[in-house]
Amino acid sequence: MNKNTICLWFDHDAEEAANFYAQVFPDSVLGATHRAPSDFPGGKAGDVLVVEFTVCGIACIGLNGGPAFKHSEAFSFQIATEDQAETDKYWNAIIDNGGSESACGWCKDKWGLSWQITPRVLTQAMAQGGDVAKRAFEAVMTMKKIDVAIIEAAIQG
Repeated sequence: MNKNTICLWFDHDAEEAANFYAQVFPDSVLGATHRAPSDFPGGKAGDVLVVEFTVCGIACIGLNGGPAFKHSEAFSFQIATEDQAETDKYWNAIIDNGGSESACGWCKDKWGLSWQITPRVLTQAMAQGGDVAKRAFEAVMTMKKIDVAIIEAAIQG
């Protein structure tokens, strides 16, 4: 296990989520699955308790801890995309698998985990500052899934 690993709490379906992430995102893999040695709150001996996985190179574990805690927007994965096709690929994978849209490039997967699917053109515009950042920011504030062509047009003024 890595020295620093993100632990994500799931009700009971960490393995399903980890499999989905490994199939959708690059540099993502499903690792070891650990079963509970005895009964625990929210589960029985032999149930999947912890799943090790990597999302875009980030080490994670999914803990099936039961319904006590829910995901919130206070934690999200931000996925940098190169173009509209890549933005659509990840956004649509999440939404089409039971997820939901939010604002400004954010969406939520069916397990309640938040994702920011963010084209690099937007982050580069924000880093420029000034009027370019302001125009890009104002454009993105009107969107759910980010439209790269609209961001590019806003950058140009």
